[in-house]
Amino acid sequence: MQAETPLQPTAVVTAFLRHDQRILLVQRSARVGSYQGRWSAISGYLEEVTPLQQARREISEETGLPESEVHLVAAGEAISIPAPELGRLWVVHPFLFDVDDPQHVRLDWENLTCCWVAPHELHKFNTVPGLDQALQACLKR
Repeated sequence: MQAETPLQPTAVVTAFLRHDQRILLVQRSARVGSYQGRWSAISGYLEEVTPLQQARREISEETGLPESEVHLVAAGEAISIPAPELGRLWVVHPFLFDVDDPQHVRLDWENLTCCWVAPHELHKFNTVPGLDQALQACLKR
């Protein structure tokens, strides 16, 4: 019997954007590296900055929202989400931000479309693994 290959820990950020108690979900395009077509929050690999700085960078890149229109509400504890199908252990740093004007969201190539949903509606979407868990990490703060 072969030993299982250990999962590669991979740090990422997930930034939930909220307006009027609704959360922005984005549908991942075919051009991204994983989970194409699935729904997620704004996310990206943690590069050589702090998780909060990376979350702000991803928001700016993926939505076009300036930092002045996005306000940090909560930073959840990092959570681990196993993805054996990709050989990864996602180490997710979740954040929740309030957005001044949802009409200012302009998606880049990483996402096809978006919608604003109540947090309890997340289960109705085919999301990336652990999205609800990441949101709960922010909401319980």
